[in-house]
Parts: sequence; C-alpha cells; structure tokens
Amino acid sequence: MDTNKLYELWLEKAVEDADLKTELESIRGKEEEISDRFYRELEFGTGGLRGVIGAGTNRMNYYTVCKATQGLAAYLKQVKPEGAAVAVSYDSRIKSDYFAKSVAEVLSANGIKVYIYTELMPTPMLSWAVRACKCDAGVMVTASHNPAKYNGYKVYGPDGCQLTIDAADRVLAEINKIDVFEGIKSAKFEDGLKNGLINYIGDDIIDAYMAEVRKQSLHPDVCATAGLKVVYTPLNGTGNKPVRRILDEIGIKNVVVVPEQEMPDGTFSTCPYPNPEIKEALKLGLELCKKEKPDLLLATDPDCDRVGIAVPDGDDYALFTGNEVGAMLLEYVAKERIALGTMPKNPIAVKTIVTTDITRAIAKKYGVELIEVLTGFKFIGEQIGFLEEKGEEDRYIFGFEESYGYLAGGYVRDKDAVVASMLICEMAAFYRAQGVSLIEARKKMYEEYGSYCNTLDTFAFEGASGMAKMQEIMNNMRTDYPAEIAGAKVIAMADYEASKKVDIVTGEETVIDLPKSNVITLYLEGGASLVIRPSGTEPKIKIYYTTVGATNEEAAALQKKYAEAFTKIVNG
Repeated sequence: MDTNKLYELWLEKAVEDADLKTELESIRGKEEEISDRFYRELEFGTGGLRGVIGAGTNRMNYYTVCKATQGLAAYLKQVKPEGAAVAVSYDSRIKSDYFAKSVAEVLSANGIKVYIYTELMPTPMLSWAVRACKCDAGVMVTASHNPAKYNGYKVYGPDGCQLTIDAADRVLAEINKIDVFEGIKSAKFEDGLKNGLINYIGDDIIDAYMAEVRKQSLHPDVCATAGLKVVYTPLNGTGNKPVRRILDEIGIKNVVVVPEQEMPDGTFSTCPYPNPEIKEALKLGLELCKKEKPDLLLATDPDCDRVGIAVPDGDDYALFTGNEVGAMLLEYVAKERIALGTMPKNPIAVKTIVTTDITRAIAKKYGVELIEVLTGFKFIGEQIGFLEEKGEEDRYIFGFEESYGYLAGGYVRDKDAVVASMLICEMAAFYRAQGVSLIEARKKMYEEYGSYCNTLDTFAFEGASGMAKMQEIMNNMRTDYPAEIAGAKVIAMADYEASKKVDIVTGEETVIDLPKSNVITLYLEGGASLVIRPSGTEPKIKIYYTTVGATNEEAAALQKKYAEAFTKIVNG
C-alpha cells in the first residue's frame, strides 16, 4: 500500500488517540510530511521500538505500540502456552504512562498476567521486576536519553535481559502478521485490575531491589563519615526517588537537587538533549555547582540507566567520560575486593568492543578475565546469564560500556545508574578519606596504564534517503576501506557482519566469535582504532575513536587528526 493510501486509512481509522487525528488533518496535502510518517514501519529488533511520537507507521503511537504488544503476546503464547506474565514500567517521556497502560490492556486481553509499577520507574527496576515477579518478559516504555520528541519500547526476556536476536525475530514475525486496526485485542485497564490479570508491583519488590543495590557496596560505612556534598540532577526523569534514596541509605545526607530538573517532565524544557554524555544537559547542574561547591555532580538520564559526573578541578568542574568512570570503578571494585578478601575465584569483567582498552591493563593487573562483547548492554547481561547457567554468577564483578552505563552485581541484567551512583559516591568518599581527589585518582590511572583518548562522532541521516546512504557507507567500508587515515596506515580490518578479522599486512584471517552485527573496526598503526556502526535506535552512524599517547594531549591530538580525515571520507 502506498503512503497516501496508508495516510487515508489512518485518517479514517486512527480514532483511539485524538492527538493522532489532529496531526493527520494538519498534514493533509503535504506529501513530504505524509511520506515521512508512512514510508516504512518502525523497525522492531533487540532494542525494541524507538521513534518520534506521532501519527503513522513510522511513529511511536498507540497503534504501533499495541501492534508490537499483540505480537509479543502471540509469541508468549507459543513459548508459555500454560500462561505467561509480563512486567511493565515506564519513564517520564510524553505519553509513556499512556503507552504503558495500553501495553497492559493488550496483554490482559490476551490472557497474559501483567505486573506494572504504580508510578514511573528506572529501566533497571524493570529488569529487576521481571525476575522478582517471575515473569516471562518485560516491557519498558522509554527512549532513554533521546530528545523529547522520541519515545520507545524495550522488550526483555525472562532473564531480565533485553531480547536475544532469535527471540526478537520471532516476535517480529508475529508483529508482521497483525493488522494494526483489526488484529489487536484490548481490554479496559480497570477490568484487568478487577479480574487479577493486571497487578500493581508493591513496595516489597522495590525494597528488595534497593537491598540488592546496597549489597554491591564495598565500604558501606565510608560515606557516613566522609562529609561528601553532592549536587544531583535526574534530568526530569525516573532517577529522582531511587537515587536520592540510595544516597541517603549509605549516609550521604547533603544532596542538593537541581530544582528545575527534579520533577518528571517529558518536554525536557531545560535540557533538549537529556543525555548525561552531553555537557549542555548538565548546564544547570554545573551552574548550581558554582553556588553550592559540592564534591561531586551526578546526572542520570530519563530512564536512569546512565549516569554522568563532574568533579572539582581548581575553580571549575571537570566532566569525566564514561570510559574514565568505568575504568576507575573497575579498578576500585577489583582492588578493594582483593583487599577485603571478597574477590571470587577467576573473576570476570565485561566490556563492549567500543569501550576503552585501558581496561585490559587494569584487568591484567588484578587478575581479572576481561570479556569483550558487541555494543549494547544486553550482551553484558547475556554474559551474566551464561555464568548463572553454570552456577558461577558470582564470578562477574563489573561490566560497563563507554556510553555511561555500568553494573556491579548480577541482580539485574541491564545497566543501572542507581548502583553506579552509589558506587561513584562511595569511591569518591573512599579516596577522599585517603586524601586523594577523583581528579588525582584519574591522573594516577593514566600515569600507570597509559593515556587513552576515546571519543565518539555521529553522522545523522534522516528519512528514507538517509537510511540508504548509511547502508552505502557501510558497504563501501567493507569493500573499499581506506588504505590510510591522516597518514597512518590501516593495518587490519574487522567485519563483525562477516565474522572475520583480516590482517592487511600478512593477509591472515581470524574468526570473530560473536553474533553477527553491522559493525566494522579499522586498526591503524600506532595502536589507534576506529569502530564504525549504525545506531540501533537512531538514524545515525557512530564512529568510536581510540588513540593512545604518552600524554593526554598527545592522544587527543591524534584523535582530532584522525577524526578530521575520516569525516571527509564519510562525507565523500
């Protein structure tokens, strides 16, 4: 069906949400607007759905959410015919609560039991609820750190980890069978509460989660005596209550919350990009730091699975990267668990392929096996599951990815900014008790292991033409990758879709033993590398640069040189 016919169909039948009708009427006769909304269906994969909120098959709305849920219900009936259960949570985004309620209504109409939080909750608490409530799946309505116009729909398996590739493919096959207007079952939310198919998640589940977070503390008493002062911003998201609660429980009483960003607000009016990786999102927090003079600024993203920090540096505040915080936490956890005698036999840490290689040196020093996985925290969660199957879950001590996601302990299977916020504050208090600031601790880390510069560039490609351009770039990188970048020879190329790595100097090929993925890595002489991958949730290509130098300045200069050269290659 062409886009105009789809538009007319939606204009006639999309009556459930009045906002959709208004939007559709407003674009009548606007071919480009109609095409953008209907030229494709939102892609469902291991990351679920993510898109701009609005009318059409290429938008996040009541119908696309319900269609995905009907597909999930059909899949669950196949794998659990005796009766399945699903945990549901949502963040502060526009229509998140409405979409979560709609999910519950579709699932209950299909005879599937639902456990839903009474209010917005972080993504890791959805992962927790899946296992704590003995569910067969979970749905988290969130677009993580995307701008306000986006929303999304993440699906989790019974292990509390995002769906595997195989499971996502099976759900997608069921989704594709469904007519968006005629094939969806739905029942009233209130009826589900009355008949017991919809249940609210109680405080006992929340308290149990907080207790598991507390168990990850290494020095539970250090914060109470350190006198640490923290400025915190939940960026108008879900972290406000759980993060403040855990900080209070570990003895950090002096917490000043950025007032404009304290309460849930899906418009994110004070931070258009509510991403703690971006300095602009921390603007109000940094301004408050000038007044309050805290020892630490914490910022969690809207669904509270990522956390960024800034620390005093002279008269200013320095932002730490996700790679730096993750590496410092890995060393803190490894060093202190050894000192406390709690390090398991044959400990394991996990990182993604785009995360800093300084972790290799840290893991080697402390006798930790380091496992590398594809980009996406679900692959870190998967490794915890593999260990659990062997009765060796305790071997996992820490995992992180460069995009500000961290997890200590296997109680959840996704990155968790609640436990990360606790450990960051504890680490700061512990070093402070030794007369060492986080700035000094970072400096010591680089002095011991080398100066690594890890940066990310993104290239946006909107619309149908953009998707084609992204694929063209990736294809070209496979068949005609550059011989050199800014004068540095490309000495090896890894193609994760073809599952092979080629040594260009010797011609030797080695097998990459990871799931196939549309990712390419170029290795340069001198130890630098570039990882190229399309985003799984946004119309962007991401380039991850790693450079190593004798000093931070030298590593940064190399990164800048390679980035300028590679940008010209991408832009053609």
